Amino acid sequence: MDTPVALILFNRADLTHRVFSEIARAKPRQLFLIADGPREDHPDDQEKCAAARQVVEHVDWPCEVHTNFSDTNLGCGARPATGINWVFEHVDRAIILEDDCVPHPTFFKFCDELLERFESDERVMQISGQNLQFGQRRGPFSYFYSFHNICLGGFATWRRAWRHFDFGIAAWPLLRDTDWLHAIVNHPEGERYWSTQFDRAHDTPGEIDFWDYQWTFACWAQSGLTVLPNASLLTNIGHGPDGTHLHGSSAIANLALEAMEFPLQHPPYMARDRIADDFFVENVIVTKPKPINWRKRVRRAFPAPLRPLLALAARTARAVLRLRPSA
Repeated sequence: MDTPVALILFNRADLTHRVFSEIARAKPRQLFLIADGPREDHPDDQEKCAAARQVVEHVDWPCEVHTNFSDTNLGCGARPATGINWVFEHVDRAIILEDDCVPHPTFFKFCDELLERFESDERVMQISGQNLQFGQRRGPFSYFYSFHNICLGGFATWRRAWRHFDFGIAAWPLLRDTDWLHAIVNHPEGERYWSTQFDRAHDTPGEIDFWDYQWTFACWAQSGLTVLPNASLLTNIGHGPDGTHLHGSSAIANLALEAMEFPLQHPPYMARDRIADDFFVENVIVTKPKPINWRKRVRRAFPAPLRPLLALAARTARAVLRLRPSA
């Protein structure tokens, strides 16, 4: 495969192995390995980081390998950002993967073809591997256009687009008090959500643990479109106690992988799918709390041996209410 691949890893050798195995199947001619260093307050990080780095030493195909391994911990905000900056110092396009996001084999060909197709088209900022439409197809074509640059641990882009990335989003104050964000999101809660993240990125860049909101800002500030596939080409397997942002169950974790069919069917137009964008905001960004199941909560408050008595009492109460004469 001609497109260079960059892999961002840290201290999870098992996950790194699963992602690296798929990269090895694709056999890119250039591979960029970006690793963060161990955390000072985690004594086992030294060993875990070393184990993860050992996984990616086994490159058994013709490949030019570049490494950027940090001795100190930069964090999951600065490390990916500086690593991707480094990649684009060397190449003009790349597929970026994180160590907890497994790609379908067709993900690489999908990115490879579309990176070539939109190489000089400034309207397109990113090729994504995921759409988060939860099985709903948007149109009859292989992909559709969106304002939401869903990274989800894997995407592809060009140096020409990444040059707009600014970790501290210095331009945010110029847009914050305009209707710019409303025109993009068109959802009060969604607007508040992104405004809060942009405030954090601008006001406290040395404290934040993310980089993708800054990338979103860069794409939106350029009115850039993202290509989203009509198939789930990536699945995030990093949720759990060791995950940074996905600690428990999540609707966006462990999604079933799908194959992209070729030849690609290209849309004969270039316009964002507003319905898909609204769906993403309402179902992924703005999460509605589930109604409280008081019956289940009361039941769990009782010791297991007493729960049959609780159920009997509930049935008796319902029977009494049914027999009570109406006023």
